[in-house]
Amino acid sequence: MQTLRECVEEYKNGGKALGHFNVSDSNQLRAIALAARETGLPVVVGLSEGEREFFPLAHARAIINAYNTDGLQMYLNADHTYSVEKVKEAIAAGVDSIVVDGAKLPFIENIALLKTCVEEARASTREILIEGELGYIGTSSSVMDTLPEGAAITEEMMTTSGELHDLVMETHANLVAPAVGNIHGVVRSGQPKLSIARIAELATTAGAPLVLHGGSGSSDGEFVQAITAGIVMIHINTDLRVIYHDTLAETLSANSKETTPYKFLAPSVGRMQDFVAQKMRLFAKSQ
Repeated sequence: MQTLRECVEEYKNGGKALGHFNVSDSNQLRAIALAARETGLPVVVGLSEGEREFFPLAHARAIINAYNTDGLQMYLNADHTYSVEKVKEAIAAGVDSIVVDGAKLPFIENIALLKTCVEEARASTREILIEGELGYIGTSSSVMDTLPEGAAITEEMMTTSGELHDLVMETHANLVAPAVGNIHGVVRSGQPKLSIARIAELATTAGAPLVLHGGSGSSDGEFVQAITAGIVMIHINTDLRVIYHDTLAETLSANSKETTPYKFLAPSVGRMQDFVAQKMRLFAKSQ
């Protein structure tokens, strides 16, 4: 199987984007695996610090290893990791990549944290990609009434090409996630629009492949434009959580006496599979 680095490079050269989907349990992971089997496409599975408190990285790694053995091209990412200590734990758990989230830190502190984490990854015995973040886009993968305070959704607040280039040059990060009008979570009052022009500018100057965080709530048309402009990986979490929750609520309401988990969970898994497969095909432009 390709390494994640090789896969990212292939997708970058091909003008495609990898799908990255977060999970909180093995049911979401199963849905993503079924989508990977259905499409025959590679996929990245992410767990943030909060998610891996409930579903440990080592557990996800063992399950993904089994899926890999079964022929599925799946990778494990330690998403939104805020400290060197947690980075070390992720390395020990066997991840393929780590997102070092210093977006709320002053620029110099973000660089220092990211640089140390890159060095930790390089010192390991495996190839682990390190992704940096620059520009605050919120932290909640939920449905919100309003935008989080300080989110960089205006052109003036978005990540600049000069700072992103400096971040990559100083730290040697493998991937970078900028603020380009994206936001974590879904906003009921209206989802911000992506700045395709800013994405295109950053893609030519950053010096590392671009990752789009906060993909939930964006339209398929925006995704296609973002990929054409230079996005190489797209993160989605909230949309998958909503499908899981709403479908499970419907199922339990309609079948209140059903107590067999694999029966009342099956509709949620199926709808998540359909959603993930559709996005994977869209991102890979293989519809």
